[in-house]
Amino acid sequence: MDLGIIGQAAGLFAVTNIDDLLILALFFAQGSGHPRSTRRIVLSQYLGYAAILAVAVAAAFGATFLPESAIPYLGLLPLALGLKATWQAWKDHRAGDGGEEDEQGEGGGPRPLEVAAVTFANGGDNIGVYVPVFATAGVGGMGVYAAVFLVLVAVWCCAGRFFATRPVIAKALARWGHILLPLVLIAIGLLILIEGGAFGL
Repeated sequence: MDLGIIGQAAGLFAVTNIDDLLILALFFAQGSGHPRSTRRIVLSQYLGYAAILAVAVAAAFGATFLPESAIPYLGLLPLALGLKATWQAWKDHRAGDGGEEDEQGEGGGPRPLEVAAVTFANGGDNIGVYVPVFATAGVGGMGVYAAVFLVLVAVWCCAGRFFATRPVIAKALARWGHILLPLVLIAIGLLILIEGGAFGL
């Protein structure tokens, strides 16, 4: 196996997914104290990332599941989830935090499909980077890239959980996470829309 390709794949993953660390830490903080939330977040992260890889691989082979002009509109997913989370946080604040768990996933914590949707939407720009790399790497190289990326998703999940469980960070996230998560999701959504020129922005 070519160590050069492995190194390139690791570097490409790190550069294109650095913002996911903050989002993962927020999700893990949101799921803190809820049984099985870690497993659900990790599986959802893999689901979202597998979808990114599937679209990138298909596009590299010439299929057009997702036209390039549609990628900026993926920003609507985190934007909508951020607005929903803002509304939920406001409702919980008005109700004295009484109903938060009912609106979250089974057993508490973030909903699996929301985590997967945010992962996929936040990776919309990754697709544009991965496609030319995959197309020039060939089938063997593409397999190496995909394998390295999937291993590094686990590393990213461990890092996100690590940050979320550090006492100082965990305390800050527990206090401000319900505000920070919606703001981050809204900011990511707007960034994807604006950078991609969606709606003529």
